[in-house]
Amino acid sequence: MKKKLVHLASILFPQRVVAFAYQQLTSPQIRKLRSHELAVLEQSDRETLRFQDFDIQLYTWPGGSNSVLLIHGWEGQAGNFADLIQALREQEYTIYAFDAPSHGFSSRGKTSLFEFTELVSVLIKKYQVTKLVSHSFGGVATTYALYQNPDLVINSYVLFTVPDRFLERINDVAQQVGITENVKNRLITKLEAETGLSVADLNVSDFVRFLQVKKALILHDKEDTVIPIERSENVKKQWNNATLIPVENTGHFRILRTPEVIAKAVAFLNDKQE
Repeated sequence: MKKKLVHLASILFPQRVVAFAYQQLTSPQIRKLRSHELAVLEQSDRETLRFQDFDIQLYTWPGGSNSVLLIHGWEGQAGNFADLIQALREQEYTIYAFDAPSHGFSSRGKTSLFEFTELVSVLIKKYQVTKLVSHSFGGVATTYALYQNPDLVINSYVLFTVPDRFLERINDVAQQVGITENVKNRLITKLEAETGLSVADLNVSDFVRFLQVKKALILHDKEDTVIPIERSENVKKQWNNATLIPVENTGHFRILRTPEVIAKAVAFLNDKQE
């Protein structure tokens, strides 16, 4: 019923619906963390970084000389990596993580891919890491950050699922919500006017061809209903240094809590095959 109402409003009041859709795209919803995820965050050293108009919450779990930066997805937060963090701590990694602008325990405000991307660049340089892990949309922000900073060299990069074309994200939202093609096109025009970039050019499969990443591993569930595995397959086709391993029975979010998948990620970061 709600989808039909949005479709009708898109016909009668297209500009209002564009404003609503834009608000949805730039105002991430906050998802509650599980108790064990909060407990893992409590074990970290915390600091706040002033970034643009945001107070960014940073987390560090001190360990050995091996270090890694974790990049969560859209509407995600550092705590989503709790199980992976525990596994990496057993391997004596120093682990860095953060809550992106308007995510998790960072301050609120209108945000987008571009603040997220710039922050990832800042943190890779701040921590001087050469190992990365991302989930979902975090892979878009990270590959775009590396594309914009060709001097950054990454030894190992694990991606728990990855989207490809930003336009696909807009199409997905349009279909889910029920907005018309006219409203979708107006939304794209608004985004492009504000960013000065073409939405059609924001594609992970294009970025990865130019990255200084020595090796990458993409882990993606065959039945992921949020980001179809075909999008990771498209990225892999353009990324010579990447390996794609399909997994099963994890979905889009539980993949970060599945021991067998976490073991593959840790083995890859340790330069071992699981």
